[in-house]
Amino acid sequence: MTEEMISDKQASVEQLPMGRLEKYLAAHIEGFRGPLKVDKFSGGQSNPTFKLQAASGTYVLRRQPPGKLLKSAHAVDREFRVMRALADTDVPVPRVLHLCEDRDLIGSMFYVMEYCDGRIFWDAALPELDNSQRGALYEEMNRVLAALHSIDPKAVGLTDYGKPGNYFERQFERWRGQYRASELNPIAAMDKLIDWLADALPEDDGRVALVHGDYRLDNIMFHPQESRAIALLDWELSTLGHPFADLAYQCMQLRMPAGAGNISGLMGVDRGALGIPSEREYVARYCERMGIERIDHWPFHLAFSFFRLGAIVQGVAKRAQDGNASSKSAAKLGAFVEPLALMALDVIEKEY
Repeated sequence: MTEEMISDKQASVEQLPMGRLEKYLAAHIEGFRGPLKVDKFSGGQSNPTFKLQAASGTYVLRRQPPGKLLKSAHAVDREFRVMRALADTDVPVPRVLHLCEDRDLIGSMFYVMEYCDGRIFWDAALPELDNSQRGALYEEMNRVLAALHSIDPKAVGLTDYGKPGNYFERQFERWRGQYRASELNPIAAMDKLIDWLADALPEDDGRVALVHGDYRLDNIMFHPQESRAIALLDWELSTLGHPFADLAYQCMQLRMPAGAGNISGLMGVDRGALGIPSEREYVARYCERMGIERIDHWPFHLAFSFFRLGAIVQGVAKRAQDGNASSKSAAKLGAFVEPLALMALDVIEKEY
């Protein structure tokens, strides 16, 4: 057994087989030259992401977690495809360089993209900025979301990127199945929410757009000095679906408390005092950009977003129990499933 083979055998979720990977990238990415240095990015619960520093420049590698995965989860190949399709649109995305579907090389499928140098904000209240900068950042998030939903999937080669039919019905069935498959203990509030959503699914209104699936502040990289988005990241959950799902998902997160896991919300925060638009103002600005008057069934969209996030979090907790989650804090996330369901039930009670 060679030294390289021993090193590769010892690779774990936190590591990559350096020698093998360096030779592969040199053969498949134009201009790539070693030696290679790898560091794992902290944060994130889904697909482990690494910074690659080589003689030829800096890159980012994003892989599926090793081990047994839930059906359709961790679709790094879909991430690669959608970012490549959006390269010449008004939606800022990193330039993707190579997709490796050979799971034997490093233990799972992965892709490599350019490294973008910018700012990522984790606190929705943006304490490091002043009021005008905060308002500009939220305006830019609104612009990028409307730009994404205005793209013609046919024009970018993504007509087959999602299934036809009622998006919310399809998503509800998917996430209910994912939740049941990863359920560790019965949660009465989640069961009640699932029953309500099953009865409240709205009729399909025919709206179809490219949706991001996890549209939030910390998945957007901004220019180092300007209030301009330079890269929308983490496209694993993207599909063709209903555009209001993205908008409600972002607004749902902003309703959450500041310390809700790795999502920082604005519950109890005086948005006006910080220069941050209210939910009503943010939704109205989106509607203006999209040329629509209003959004029907808004409480349903919010409640569905809480449910979907709860199902995602439950999946992360299940992977932690199985030993193949990306983050060391993944096991703690299971405690957030019940509060998410309770927040959804509160929306239903007060706003529906």
